[in-house]
Amino acid sequence: MLTSHVAPGKLPPMTDVTSDAAATRLRRSPLHERHIAAGAKFAPFGGWEMPLEYAGGGVLKEHTAVRTAVGVFDVSHLGKARVSGPGAADFVNACLSNDLGRIGPGRAQYTLCCDDATGGVVDDIIAYLYADDHVFLIPNAANTAEVVRRLRAAAPAQVSVTDEHEAYAVLAVQGPRSADLLAALDLPVEHGYMSFSAASLAGMELTVCRTGYTGELGYELVVPAEHAVAVWDALFAAGAAFELRACGLAARDTLRTEMGYPLHGQDLSLDISPVQARSGWAVGWDKPAFWGRDALLAEKAAGPRRTLRGLVAVDRAIPRPGMTLHVGDTQVGEVTSGTFSPTRKQGIALALVDTDANLADGAEVEIDIRGRRAPLKLTKPPFVTPAVK
Repeated sequence: MLTSHVAPGKLPPMTDVTSDAAATRLRRSPLHERHIAAGAKFAPFGGWEMPLEYAGGGVLKEHTAVRTAVGVFDVSHLGKARVSGPGAADFVNACLSNDLGRIGPGRAQYTLCCDDATGGVVDDIIAYLYADDHVFLIPNAANTAEVVRRLRAAAPAQVSVTDEHEAYAVLAVQGPRSADLLAALDLPVEHGYMSFSAASLAGMELTVCRTGYTGELGYELVVPAEHAVAVWDALFAAGAAFELRACGLAARDTLRTEMGYPLHGQDLSLDISPVQARSGWAVGWDKPAFWGRDALLAEKAAGPRRTLRGLVAVDRAIPRPGMTLHVGDTQVGEVTSGTFSPTRKQGIALALVDTDANLADGAEVEIDIRGRRAPLKLTKPPFVTPAVK
């Protein structure tokens, strides 16, 4: 789901929190001081200064912690918006792609905000359905203002759309031992996937949702910003017994790429529709209305000119976003996300591949690495099998 706007394997420069003047213009998480104390290296993500990785661990150890034990990510940069008032859920359902009618209160849903004219993806979002008159949205950091703007412009008089971006922190507790850790804190863990409930920790109210962006068993805690430090401290006070590790957004990126999860701005965008990105499962095709419906139905009927596919390196090559794909002298696509897989110990990628190339899974293509060709095989994601399904 939802994360940083940074190319996997091609990370932005790390910042010095004491000397980088640009960092003072970025928003900061309410947990910023905790990250400094933990030796975090920072990078800009969607207008926020967020931890990339931590001292004493680094991307490989943080990645492995999530695959084998439990890690916690501060993803407070993600947006938060509330849609409320009579008919709020029906209004959201007439705008966003997925069908809220498929779920009931207490459930969350992955959905897309598409451009009405083109069907391109403005953002991908998690929608929390509280009631017919109350929907809470978590968009990506950089796109929150635009999503809110579009919803406000379309909202009827009785429906309000409020931007609550900095009112809440979000902590993603991910990994096979995540339920054990939360249970030790008396937080509810018996959730079905994509369901949520209100909870409290030492008198602090929060929301626990069975969601994540790693493929592992995991939860996301939506916490009022003023309680973020106390919740973070409670997790780490109980976490030693479960091998808890603080994880930065670089590891979150390698984890999501191993699962083949798309990143907005690379694998989804205004120029990459859900049909092209193979995200049609997040579209309520039978709904009478949603933004981009006509354009997407037409593209689906005609067939997309390109589709998002998985790639695995045959040799030691590491694919990077923007590298072109070739079969002989013919260019057949372009890498959108690419990185080194810590689990597989080889390069993996997502790429937009021309439909006319008619390439099946298992077919070999080549990437152009500064004029040198390297072979990769088309492979259906996910690239790894999570420890817990």
